[in-house]
Amino acid sequence: MKQGLGSRIFDTINHSLLLLFAICTLLPFIHVFAGSFTSVEEYVQKPFILIPTDWSLDAYRVIFSTPVLFRSLLNSVFVTVAGTLLSMLLSILMAYGLSKKELPGRRTIMFMVVFTLMFSGGLIPTFLVVRSLGMLDSYWAMLIPSAINAFNLIILKNFFQHIPDGIEESAKMDGASDFGILFRIVIPLSMPSIATIALFYGVSYWNMFYQALIYINDSNKWPIQVLLRQIILISSGLQGGNDIDADLVRPPEQTIKMAVIVVATIPILFIYPFIQKYFAKGVLLGSVKG
Repeated sequence: MKQGLGSRIFDTINHSLLLLFAICTLLPFIHVFAGSFTSVEEYVQKPFILIPTDWSLDAYRVIFSTPVLFRSLLNSVFVTVAGTLLSMLLSILMAYGLSKKELPGRRTIMFMVVFTLMFSGGLIPTFLVVRSLGMLDSYWAMLIPSAINAFNLIILKNFFQHIPDGIEESAKMDGASDFGILFRIVIPLSMPSIATIALFYGVSYWNMFYQALIYINDSNKWPIQVLLRQIILISSGLQGGNDIDADLVRPPEQTIKMAVIVVATIPILFIYPFIQKYFAKGVLLGSVKG
């Protein structure tokens, strides 16, 4: 069908605005990436850089000079993988149960779940609970308190409600158990939503900083985010430390911050393209029905 003049003008304006918005969104990433490879002299002269003319690896030399960096990376990988698996298991089991209207007390449980979206226990009560459970200075302090996110749980529950009841009834007639129906039928049919929620959980665990800073005092268990914070403090002269070679050239503090952002972001950027096709579908289908 041929478009009228008004439709073509609207499409042109719409595409132009979207392109402008995409450029505005992309420019900060380009600036951060380019700034992390900029030499000291060029950064002092040109604070906003998109294409470096004098390339330098000084910022990355400072970051990778600490021998505990790779240990912290392994800690972050472990927390991200273990936390995502634990969160997905608990969220799927709870969401599947709440998706059944015949579940006794379903409305009360859903009210308590939604209540946590608006109110939380606060820092001190949460810390006291974690300490009383003996989870301080352990990986459990980063996994258990964040195991279930109410928003992700609601999306999964809504997605499960879209699955026709006839499919589960047919499986029950064939002798399938509830767990068999969940793991053999419901989960394979819900992969778009599950992949999306797994991405949400994975990004959350990878970027975990606040919980690790409060609950973990052992530097051997620090995730990458906490270690990179220490590197920034040391490079800024706010804190002393022996983990970074004092003989290295110190680039500007802002350049190190940019390099830190790149190091902390690249692993997630590599994972996202593999589940991008599930992202929009999983969120939209899970948010239609309440």
